[in-house]
Amino acid sequence: MILSSTILMTLADLPLGTPTIVRNVVPQNPQDSIAARLKDLGFVAGEPVSLVAFGPFGADPLLVQIGFTRFALRRSEAARVEVENV
Repeated sequence: MILSSTILMTLADLPLGTPTIVRNVVPQNPQDSIAARLKDLGFVAGEPVSLVAFGPFGADPLLVQIGFTRFALRRSEAARVEVENV
């Protein structure tokens, strides 16, 4: 029997510098324009992503790197992105 060591979490819960890949972007409702925009920006399954920095005192915004591009996201936006450890 082989057990998987895959740990699923959201981008908002990710510790600094942890290498992960995007698993899915989960919309909060059927017309979630933020989830659609995240997908347009490249947050798609299989893409490597990491949390680079937080705002003051661990608050908003989060500095996220996907590929060679960095984005500042609110925690509420980052919570839509499911990631898994590599």
